Amino acid sequence: MKSKLFVVSCVLLVWASFSFNSIHFSENQATAPKMNLSEYGFFVGKIEDQKPAEGIIPYSLNTPLFSDYAEKLRFVKIPSGQTVNYNATEVLDFPVGTTIIKTFYYPHDFRDASKGRRLMETRLLIHEESGWKALEYVWNDEQTDAILEVAGDTKEISYVYLDGKKRTQQYSVPNLNQCKGCHNREEKMTPIGPSVRQLNGEFAYQNGSENQLIHWQKTGILKDMPELKDCPKLAVWNKPETGSLEERSRAWLDINCAHCHNPKGPAMTSGLNLSIHENNLTALGFDKTPVAAGRGSGNRDYDIVRGNPDKSILIYRMESTDPGIMMPEVGRKTTHKEGVALVRDWIKSL
Repeated sequence: MKSKLFVVSCVLLVWASFSFNSIHFSENQATAPKMNLSEYGFFVGKIEDQKPAEGIIPYSLNTPLFSDYAEKLRFVKIPSGQTVNYNATEVLDFPVGTTIIKTFYYPHDFRDASKGRRLMETRLLIHEESGWKALEYVWNDEQTDAILEVAGDTKEISYVYLDGKKRTQQYSVPNLNQCKGCHNREEKMTPIGPSVRQLNGEFAYQNGSENQLIHWQKTGILKDMPELKDCPKLAVWNKPETGSLEERSRAWLDINCAHCHNPKGPAMTSGLNLSIHENNLTALGFDKTPVAAGRGSGNRDYDIVRGNPDKSILIYRMESTDPGIMMPEVGRKTTHKEGVALVRDWIKSL
């Protein structure tokens, strides 16, 4: 027992030593991170089944962030009696006490979900009075629980992809200090994904499929929502029926790049804004020279060269897996071949 307590104390001290905005360790043990994911009570039954407990809302995004081909299960816990104000453009402003839960996993066979899956990590964003706090839990090999990890990890994963071929790759779990690389806005941590345009789509709830915005409105969570037809809706990057080539490419760039490349993000000094709301062609990268790309430019002159993806810096950095060149810098070690092909086709069409 003494040995276990010593390990717990060491982990908490290491976690507390990570100093980044809006994450502060408190002497009040009620706010200290729990050692095991199961201690939070987010799920009922076997935790590996990821069945949400009462008050935990599952959700999905129309176009999610690429994370080395990992699939994700997303949930949000909003304090009882609290609501979220409708916002047509920005990520929703969740009240203090909210927890956003995201579990990364790989199906053993992407063609057949019945063959099971391997859970890799579960990330938490907890909204405290002082701001958003990030926590990282890595699933054990037995798949019975996830354990608090502050220093990151690397695990080998094998699976059969949609083409029927077996893939083996290294999966990297970020350390807590890397979270701010994507989540910071003006030096404050914030969620990235759950916006109205991303949530405006169907979700298969336990009682049947329903539009997520309608569901949140019915359950009293989302306030002041206009008619559904007036709500923005992001295209699904790999479903042509949901948007044009440009709309789907911009959707992919919005979620994969714009969390940094926006006027308030970590890459604001680049002058490149890949937000879905940006209409200035120069800010979007058209015939725009890089500010300080170094070898990241690949000896190419402009971020986007109309009609020529092979001369566009954007494509060069999307294709690369060199840590000093690739974009995004964190969260991937492989190239999203399908996403690159989509953006390539868009640039070629310009």
